[in-house]
Amino acid sequence: MLKSFICVALAAFHTFFFNIFTSDKNQTVGVNQYMENQVFEGFGTSSCWWSQTIDSEETAREIARLLYDDETGLGLDIYRYNIGGGEKDNPDCRIGDVTRRTESFYVLNKETGEYEFDFTRDANARRMLDMAVEYGAKEVILFCNSPHFSMTASGQASGGLTEYASNLPKENYQKFVDYVLTIADWFVAQGYPVSAISPINEPQWKWGGDWVGQEGCHYTADETVEVLELFAKEMKKRNSPYKLSGPESGQMSPEYHEYIDKFFANETLNEFCDTFSGHSYWLDNNTWVKSETGKKFAEQYPDKKFEMSEWCELPLKIDSRTIDSGLYMANIIVQDLNLFNAVSWQSWTAVNGDGLMEIINGELVIYNRYYAYKHFTNFIMPGMKRIDVMDSLEGNSKIASTAFTDGEKTVMVLVNNAEDAQDIKLWGVYKNMEIYTTDASHNCEKTFSDSFTAKNTLPTKSITTIVLSR
Repeated sequence: MLKSFICVALAAFHTFFFNIFTSDKNQTVGVNQYMENQVFEGFGTSSCWWSQTIDSEETAREIARLLYDDETGLGLDIYRYNIGGGEKDNPDCRIGDVTRRTESFYVLNKETGEYEFDFTRDANARRMLDMAVEYGAKEVILFCNSPHFSMTASGQASGGLTEYASNLPKENYQKFVDYVLTIADWFVAQGYPVSAISPINEPQWKWGGDWVGQEGCHYTADETVEVLELFAKEMKKRNSPYKLSGPESGQMSPEYHEYIDKFFANETLNEFCDTFSGHSYWLDNNTWVKSETGKKFAEQYPDKKFEMSEWCELPLKIDSRTIDSGLYMANIIVQDLNLFNAVSWQSWTAVNGDGLMEIINGELVIYNRYYAYKHFTNFIMPGMKRIDVMDSLEGNSKIASTAFTDGEKTVMVLVNNAEDAQDIKLWGVYKNMEIYTTDASHNCEKTFSDSFTAKNTLPTKSITTIVLSR
């Protein structure tokens, strides 16, 4: 209690002196090291819909290096591996885009008429996983978009024949649980660093009917809880060495908060799960919704964490090769870290038109979003705490910012959204500093490394990471 009071008092004094010694004439930016927020756990990306299409081992290795190598790549921590619903094997598949038809480990033995596991399948995707781990992926999250098609009511993993109707019959709940845990246990037995399973994806959407664009399955909030509770109970019985993640909520706005409330109202899930996962789609720059959701967790579930497990620009409108694309993504990451208090942040497809890179005519093209992401992933390490940023212009600032510290060094990411350069003064006492810049002519390049200097200029439409040490 006394320690908490002292921290609050120090934070107040820190802000007080910042306000005294700054003015609106010269924009001053600093951090309040006593205003500590979430402890960060990691950055990641998803393997879905692209990893199985990479036939070239050389290309696969280059992608893995670019994503997971600490020295020459993004140094991502988390790899999300898709446990497919098997639409590639389904004779009644209705998904038109062949890249969204997954190859399953669960296959029909035509001689016995029974489904069996064959872990030699999904070879390209497994190779990509192997290389990601080789280059430094520390956590693997196994996620499903749908149960296997053989378990569904429609006989398809692309949703029910009726919109907003669960495609998983109750009598198959336990079968689905056993199926996912068998796969997860196999990966663990092979030595993969499986940190979590995530059996449900965006349960609130309609999934099915006339729209069958991908694998998916609708669940009401009550059905979501019922399914995940079975997973939790079975995992406790097995003493599973990985967590249960979920429910990958596709929308975090208040009208869908029942998924949060019913999730934690369930005694089993509340005891078993310390994290709720959701996606940041459809909330781009909607700071009110993100703030309200962040406050909800802080006030109602202070012992729980939120992980942002999926985002890409939807619909994709900005040219992926331009700084505008990178700025857009950087702003979303800042919002999610600051307002959601996200303990982890994971992008959607790494290799795609809306991803970080894409293969075009056999050539691997790196998009500006890759370098924008690098401003966070190369510098904000697991275990760092987010601290408040103080900006003398507050609501009138053209700079979006976030900051993290490990107690020895402080990392600030500053996004200048203005059409002109911004002169700023850094507030604080530091010994050394490094500056990394992405703008129209730099791609997360080191542009300064020397003794601390307070006066700095953020280039026009740029992302700047400043690493400060005392």
